[in-house]
Formats: sequence, C-alpha cells, structure tokens
Amino acid sequence: MTPKRLIFTILGIALFFIVLVFGVFYFLAVTGRGLGGPTHVDAPSAPTAIPLGEAVTVDGYSMPPGFALSTFAEGMDKPRFMAVGPDGALYVAEMGAGRVLRLPDADGDGRADALQIAAGGLYRPNSLAFAPDGNLYVGEVERVVRLRDPDSDGYYDVQETVISGIPREGHFTRTVLFSPDGKTLFLSVGSSCNVCEEKDSRRATVLRYNPDGSGEEIFARGLRNAVGLAFRPGTEELWATNNGRDWLGDDLPPDTVQSVHEGDDFGWPRCHAGRIEDPDFGEPGSCQGVAAPEVELQAHSAPLGLAFYDGVLFPQTYRGDLFVAFHGSWNRTTPTGYKIVRIPFDENGPAGGIQDFVTGWLTPEGEKRGRPVGVTVAPDGSLFISDDASGKVYRITYTVP
Repeated sequence: MTPKRLIFTILGIALFFIVLVFGVFYFLAVTGRGLGGPTHVDAPSAPTAIPLGEAVTVDGYSMPPGFALSTFAEGMDKPRFMAVGPDGALYVAEMGAGRVLRLPDADGDGRADALQIAAGGLYRPNSLAFAPDGNLYVGEVERVVRLRDPDSDGYYDVQETVISGIPREGHFTRTVLFSPDGKTLFLSVGSSCNVCEEKDSRRATVLRYNPDGSGEEIFARGLRNAVGLAFRPGTEELWATNNGRDWLGDDLPPDTVQSVHEGDDFGWPRCHAGRIEDPDFGEPGSCQGVAAPEVELQAHSAPLGLAFYDGVLFPQTYRGDLFVAFHGSWNRTTPTGYKIVRIPFDENGPAGGIQDFVTGWLTPEGEKRGRPVGVTVAPDGSLFISDDASGKVYRITYTVP
C-alpha cells in the first residue's frame, strides 16, 4: 500500500468512528436516555404553548340520552394515557412526539386553552402517574422516569431514571400507577410475543416497586398484555384490562377485565380467561388453580384504558361504575371494538352486563374514525377520552334531558 493510500485509509476509518460516536450521542440526546443508571436531563427551561380554538360538539357518536361529546383538544401525535395534575390540569402522554402535554382549561369552557409542552425528550411515553410529592412518573418502553419541575414554571426540567432495563421487544407500552397511599409504584409489562414461553420472568406481569425504583417484585403474572391499570376508589383493589392472544379465531379467547391480587397467576401462555387451554402451550389441567377474570369481553376488542367513575356530573346510577376504552381489532374478520363501554359495579364488584357507552369510532360502513385509548375522570366530573389515531382528546358531559 502506498503512503498516500495509507493516509486516506486512516482518515476514512477515523471519519467512520467520528460519525458513529456522533450518531450514538445524538440518539441518546433526542430520546433522553443515558448510558446506564440514573440519568438527569436538563430540558429547555420555558414551556411552549399552542393555542386552541373554541369547543366543538362532535356529531356522529351515539351515547345514552343527556350525554354529549366534544373535542377538548386536537393536533396531538398519538395521545395515549392521561392524568389530572395537582394543579387540576389534564396531562397527556404524547407517544408519537415523545412528550408530555399539559392541557389547561383556565376559563372552564370545556376546551383546552392550549397544548403546553410540559416535558420532552422521551421515548414513546405511554402513561403518566403523579406521586404524592407532585413529581410526575412516565412509563417509557425501557424505563420509568421521574420528572421534576424545580422552578415551578410548568416545565419539568429534570428527568431521573428510576427504573431501567425493562425488556422492550413485543408489547412495548408501559403503564405506571401509584397505590392509593402513594407508597407503591405498579408497572405493567406485556409479553414479548403472541404466545410463547418467556425467558424474562418480568414479561406478561404486573410489577411492584418502591417509588425510587427499588424493591422490584412480581405482583401478578400470566397477564399477556395488561395495558390498563386502575384502583377502585375507596379500596385497595387493583383492576386491569388484558388483551388475549391472537390467531385462535374471531371469537377466542376473550379479552378480559379482572381484579389483580398479589401472587395471582392468570395462566398465560398455557391458559386463557381462566378456562381455555391453549392449543400450543396448554395441556389437560392447565387451567387448574389459575385466577379467573371477573369480566369477559369480545375477543380482539383490545381493551386499554379504564377508569372508575367517582365524579358527580353523571347521574347517581353511574357512581362507581367502570368505563373501558376498546382500541379496536386489527385482525378480526369483522372489526370490533372502537368504543367506550360501561361495566356497572355494586359493592361486590361487576353487577350486570357490559353496556355500550360511546360508539361511533367505527361506522356501520366500516370506516374507522379513530381509536380510543385512555379514560380519565375530570375534576368537574366530565370524562376525558384520548384517541391516538385522530390525535384528539374528547370530553363527555351530561345535562338532564
């Protein structure tokens, strides 16, 4: 090799490594992730706000008499789960943009005043949970971050990784929820596959942690993809939605809603819905001793968010009932889901059949107008619904007909 060619070769190798290192650090910067361990990320100091117009009632959706649906906010990139902050404003995990948005309604007109960026640099955030101290926890694909706003300017400048190394393959949405006393953090981690034997025992589980991320324990297992978590008001009962496996037909196995207790095993992958032995991984007796769900849903409905109604705006008969968002099927011959359902509750649990509460995201002609995800009760008793396909948050209100 001539000296000239040798010099060009060395320069080429050096340039390659410079580009490689730059690319790695650029990726870490835009996703807000570090090289391991707790990370502290200083974000821009001032929030950005996008003003919104007046509230608009949306037609084409069916609800019981007296209820109305309006657009609370739009223009978001895959809004997922929501939480009401200590300031009374609605916060939304904007998965597509890697942000948390704050949607204030200062004038109380039922319409968000603006889309305020409360945090950025996140990697596909799915869920939010406020701790008793006001810090905001966000569930990302591979970690849970704690966001702090030291200067109280409305922008969460500091990001701290409290849980890292969550397996990312397959079902990647992570849902975080605090116990009613705020002392325990729950995290749902779905399976890596449709149906398989997992190598990582944390898959298809609900995990339990201390608020600082220590003390990891498997709280319950055998839940293929428990996307939604909620505590029943006034109790310590944890409830979850669960998405059943695919490719057993249009109507098997059912998706489910169930109470989740410490040590529960719901059977996946060998058993489904507490009674259906899996044809690939089950055998006679596989469902013995398996925890059974309280509610079975139409297969492939894809239940995601759920919320117990503890507001005062809706009629008294709705108090304590459970609302569930059906994201909608992707592989059923006749599409199903794409709606909000109500599950009546009494002091003993579910009491009555599943009732359609809001329909219209799937038209009679088969057109899909959106996909509901999260359900959150507002401070005034109205109900927020997020839609990650249309990029909107809807608000449901009630007036006496």
